[in-house]
Amino acid sequence: MTTIPKSVQVASHERTVQPAPSPSSVVALPPDPDHQQLAAIARDLRFHPGAPSRARTLTASQVDAYNRDGYLTGIPILSPSEVLAHRSWFDGLLERTLATGRDSYSIRAAHLRFRSVHALLSHPRILACVRDLIGDGVVGWGSHYFCKLPRDGKVVHWHQDASYWPLTPSKTVTAWLAIDDSRVENACMRVIPGSHHLGHLTYRMAEDSANAVLDQQVESAQEFGDPVDLILAAGQISLHSDLLLHSSGANTSSLRRCGLTLRYCAADVRAEFGWNAKGVVLCGADLSGHWTGGVPAGDD
Repeated sequence: MTTIPKSVQVASHERTVQPAPSPSSVVALPPDPDHQQLAAIARDLRFHPGAPSRARTLTASQVDAYNRDGYLTGIPILSPSEVLAHRSWFDGLLERTLATGRDSYSIRAAHLRFRSVHALLSHPRILACVRDLIGDGVVGWGSHYFCKLPRDGKVVHWHQDASYWPLTPSKTVTAWLAIDDSRVENACMRVIPGSHHLGHLTYRMAEDSANAVLDQQVESAQEFGDPVDLILAAGQISLHSDLLLHSSGANTSSLRRCGLTLRYCAADVRAEFGWNAKGVVLCGADLSGHWTGGVPAGDD
C-alpha cells in the first residue's frame, strides 16, 4: 500500500487558477470527438515517465514503480468524516440526476459545475502526487463519477483512456477517488501492469453497448499480462497513466461502487476540438493561455 503524509500542502504561490467562467461557458462544453475524428489528428501516444529525482511527496521508488507499472494505489486522501460528507453530497446529486432520466454514469465535467468537485480536483494532497509524476505545471481538465449501482450489470471493457481523448502528448494522470469502498465483490477497477509501455493498442467498438459503460474494447487484453485488482477504501485514490489497460466487471453485489475520476495533464499538453475549455490551471502557469476553464460560479 502506498502512503503519503497527511500534512502535504501545495504552496499557494505555485497555484494559478483561471477566473470563474460565466454560466453559459460552463454548460456549453464541446461534445466528445468520435474515433474517426480522433484518428484524423496527430497525437503523441507514448508514455512519458516521471523523474524520480524530482519527487517531493511520493518517494523516488514510488515514481519508479509508476514508471514501470503505470499505476500506484492505496494513497489516503480524505478522512472518514470528509468522505462521509462528500458521499452525502453526492447522494443528493445522484438522486437529482436519476430523477431527470439520466443514468449514474452521466455526471461528467463536474468540476466546472460544482465547487465541491472543483475542491477535490484541486486537493493539495492529490496535486502533490500528480506533480511528482508529470511536473510542476498541472492542469485539471476532467472529472467523471463512475457510479456502479447495486446489480446494475454494466461492465467497463479493457481500454486505454488516451484512445478517447484529443490530447497530445500523452502526459495525463487519472486519480481514481473511492467515494465508496471499492472491492472485488462490487467490481473494483482492474489494471494490467506495464501495459502503458505498449503504445496505442488496436481496439474495436464494443458490441454489447447496452451493457457497457464505454464503447471501446481492447480484445485479448490479458495476453499482455495478469490483471491486478485495485482495492480501495473510501477516501483513498489510485493513480494511473492514460495508456494503462484497465477495466471493471459488472457489479452483481448489493453494494454500490462509486468512484470519482479526476484527470490531470501537464501544462504543455494541447487539446483539440475545444477541450481546452475544460482545463483549469492548478499548479504553475499556462503562459500560452491554452487552457481556459475556471472555478465554477455560484453554490453547489
